[in-house]
Amino acid sequence: MRNVDLSPLYRSFIGFDHLATLLDSANRTDKSNGYPPYNIESVADDKYRITMAIAGFSDNELDIQSEHNTLVVKGIKPELKTDKKYLYQGIAERNFERRFQLGDYIKVIDAELENGLLHIFLEREVPEALKPRKIEIGTGKLLES
Repeated sequence: MRNVDLSPLYRSFIGFDHLATLLDSANRTDKSNGYPPYNIESVADDKYRITMAIAGFSDNELDIQSEHNTLVVKGIKPELKTDKKYLYQGIAERNFERRFQLGDYIKVIDAELENGLLHIFLEREVPEALKPRKIEIGTGKLLES
């Protein structure tokens, strides 16, 4: 795979360093193994839900953090010595870390664990100053002075 040098973006564009960092991180190969599986769905306008299948984890073994447009979900299982001898072990109760890149103004609202599924609720909160506003057409009387 070819590497792309993004250093010209850093010296030519002011304020686009976040975009260049995103492009640089997307350029690297993702080493995740697909565990745990997840869904991302739009539940309403500007409302989203991430659902992760995390069978065998309790809420005190999970850590959810949101910082700088990145959502990090970690599952940490304590190491237990067991005398069980599995003939087949299909339930993967191993530690994991899953990262999600959040868009601008996306906030994590809530999380709940139900029947082995972790639901994380997200919402886009655009500031009032950035929302579109209607401009009324005047008569031009302000210019006649």
